[in-house]
Amino acid sequence: MPTQSSLYKAPFAPGGPNEIDVQLAERLLSIALAVGGDYADLFFEYRAGGGLLFDEGILKSASRGVTMGLGVRVQKGDSTGYAYVEQFDWDAMKRAAETAAQIATGGGAKAPVALRSLSLPSRYELDKVTLDVPGMDKRKLLERAAAAAHAFDKHIIKVEASLAEEIRELLIVTSDGKMARDTQPLVRFGVRVVAERDQKRQEASSGGGGRTTMGYFEGKSPEWHAREAAEQAIRMLDAVEAPAGTMEVVLAPGDSGILLHEAVGHGLEADFNRKGTSNYAGQIGQLVASDLCTVIDDATLLQSRGSINVDDEGNEPRSSVLIEKGKLVGYMHDRLSANHFKLTPSGNGRRESFACAPMPRMTNTLLLAGEHHPDEIIKTVKRGVFAKKFGGGQVDISNGDFVFSLTESYLVEDGKITAPLKGVNLIGNGPDVLRKVSMLGNDVGVSDGIWTCGKDGQSVPVGVGCPTIKISAITVGGTKV
Repeated sequence: MPTQSSLYKAPFAPGGPNEIDVQLAERLLSIALAVGGDYADLFFEYRAGGGLLFDEGILKSASRGVTMGLGVRVQKGDSTGYAYVEQFDWDAMKRAAETAAQIATGGGAKAPVALRSLSLPSRYELDKVTLDVPGMDKRKLLERAAAAAHAFDKHIIKVEASLAEEIRELLIVTSDGKMARDTQPLVRFGVRVVAERDQKRQEASSGGGGRTTMGYFEGKSPEWHAREAAEQAIRMLDAVEAPAGTMEVVLAPGDSGILLHEAVGHGLEADFNRKGTSNYAGQIGQLVASDLCTVIDDATLLQSRGSINVDDEGNEPRSSVLIEKGKLVGYMHDRLSANHFKLTPSGNGRRESFACAPMPRMTNTLLLAGEHHPDEIIKTVKRGVFAKKFGGGQVDISNGDFVFSLTESYLVEDGKITAPLKGVNLIGNGPDVLRKVSMLGNDVGVSDGIWTCGKDGQSVPVGVGCPTIKISAITVGGTKV
């Protein structure tokens, strides 16, 4: 049975009060193409979401909300017309189609291709979405997390636990004959703690989720996340000033993939390369990384936060190889960039909502595993930094320069992880860092459902992943004089 909610259903779904069938969709597409557009698509979206925040021993907030609408896109050459409405009555939808059509001025009206319903994969088929679970059950999860964090150590002075959830129903109809429906569930759980001792204060967090059910907590309970956050905060109370300078750095598996995502992944999105603004523009076939590195974007991972059955242009995403053994072999494409490069779209056309036009975006971006055991990698480091958890960062897409802060990191001395460090920044260049990858672990991990990617004002859920990575030289911005 496909994923669905018993409480929330799209009005445009079959049997709904504003059902969109083939005939109605074809009428709207004909209007969108009436003044000479080359291509048009319709993006119907219904999103129901909610959130709970437990803080200072009480449920501070609880919310539920619904947004819905239709976005109409018309393309004429490289130009795009876009309009959206928040109603599904005929007059509103017709007006949106006519507005988007104005990008085209003249030329014969192109008839849409007869529609066919796409058969999609089932990468997140769920028996019951979290939005259908009673609120009290979810509140108890937050209370359990708070209690476990406080019980971990007397120096935990503040605990905040949260849960965000949504279900997103989509109908995508294109003038080249595709009609696709998908229901995308999403949940994220988080615990943030503050520890204080001897006038020192540290924050730490842990969280996870994905396109999954409440069964997620059978594997990683609220108590597990609470202990992870509390243990990190207590440990970092003893953190010492970080050294500064160029040194070896080892990145932990999993969430360290956010550095790859930001410093390399965005530069491989094809719109930047179509416009020539990425440092990877014109580099297909060239060595851009160590020959140890193979980078993929993979939307097919089961129930991962970045996985999708269909992209927001009606194309089925696949696992795309971007860098193979150091050589740049491809970009992530939407329809517009694929046409430019005379390729098939890779299923990376994504948008935040019906109010936004799609563009090339990552799904789950991974650096594949190598052959070394993680302990073996650490043993090769004379003096360096072990980066375990990343905070915020800044990246220049045009050249790949980045600065990332670390929320959890350790000194490595004579092949052993020793003192926790504070005030650590990693400063470098994405392509340069990939060229300096000297060892890769056999322990590739995927982030546990926490990352959201921003681009041009739009946010979408993504996954990142990598094995343990040794970088032979990177600039560490520390605070130790």
